[in-house]
Amino acid sequence: MQMRGTAVERVSLLGQARRRVLGLSTAEASFERRGFVTGEDVARQCLEQIGVTFLSGYHAALEETGFVSLAQRLAEVEADLRGFAFEGAAMGLALLDCFTPWRKDRWHTFTERLGQSHIYMMHVGFGWALARLRRSVTVHLAKLDPLLCWLVVDGYGFHEGYFNWPQYVERQAIPARLNGYELRVFDQGLGRSIWFVKGADVAAVVSAINAFPSSRRDDMWSGVGLACAYAGGCSRAAIESLRVI
Repeated sequence: MQMRGTAVERVSLLGQARRRVLGLSTAEASFERRGFVTGEDVARQCLEQIGVTFLSGYHAALEETGFVSLAQRLAEVEADLRGFAFEGAAMGLALLDCFTPWRKDRWHTFTERLGQSHIYMMHVGFGWALARLRRSVTVHLAKLDPLLCWLVVDGYGFHEGYFNWPQYVERQAIPARLNGYELRVFDQGLGRSIWFVKGADVAAVVSAINAFPSSRRDDMWSGVGLACAYAGGCSRAAIESLRVI
């Protein structure tokens, strides 16, 4: 669900300019554009809606110059999709922090003041921003909560699988900017992205993960479990079929 048009009509000239420079087309969330597996229409519509909701939150962060107005726009999103909007907003705030050297506290300040109810998603969205900027995550982890910081790496992995799946899912590339346990958490995010890449098609998800070395599969399955529970997109019968594959 996208936010109501009245909110967009109220944005400042600065917000409009930031949207023009950094905005992304909602077509980026379509299966056709991404080249994802297209199975059941219900699954495709569900997962595409999540992508569009993420982008609506991202664009809200670009357009709104005040934290309260941003939080109000995010609150307009349906409750079951609101977390994805916060995730997108987190990416937007983190990108603005990187592109505007005169202010680098947007993500941190919004997370502390108004993003606590979706603090997990705020960290995941931070990881999206680092992936888009091709930045190392290592230097940022020490500045964050020692537990929540790993969600940043998860977001990094999801981004790479979602936008660069031929490289990371099909060719099973190892990210060059990550080290040690970061690589395991990357695989958790990558596994979560596979749920989207394979269109919530259970057999296709199983096949994709089984193609990876066995040492990587446990973390990927952790990501799949989170994706099918939080994002959904397939029937109970399809999930039950995992037991016999």
